[in-house]
Amino acid sequence: MASVLNPYINFRGNARQAMEFYQGVFGGELRLNTFGQYGSDDAATAEQIMHGQLETPSGYTIMASDTPATMALNPGDHITISLSGTDATELRGYWEKLSSSGKVSMPLEKQMWGDEFGSCTDQFGIQWMVNITQPQG
Repeated sequence: MASVLNPYINFRGNARQAMEFYQGVFGGELRLNTFGQYGSDDAATAEQIMHGQLETPSGYTIMASDTPATMALNPGDHITISLSGTDATELRGYWEKLSSSGKVSMPLEKQMWGDEFGSCTDQFGIQWMVNITQPQG
């Protein structure tokens, strides 16, 4: 896999229920990770979804997370486009072009889960996330 593009949907405390619903609709394998699994000691968000991913038999991938109450979530702008894969050169190139005339909210850099990740809003107001998967081993 060089890279893939898929929707990333933000929810306010009900990402688990939404993703379980989508799994019921589309089938497939659902993986859910909570903020608590990644070290959050905030009781209010510990069981909320930091990252959920549904991979369907038809080849669809839907990603989602809960947005903590300390962050804005406005219906209509709570979908982000996610680019992810193993081709670091290709994905860094996309990142540079998308972020150059936009606003970076998280620089593209190594994260606690081991991958390189960054998020930005392009010059047209579209939110993007780029995740460069690191080799496992």
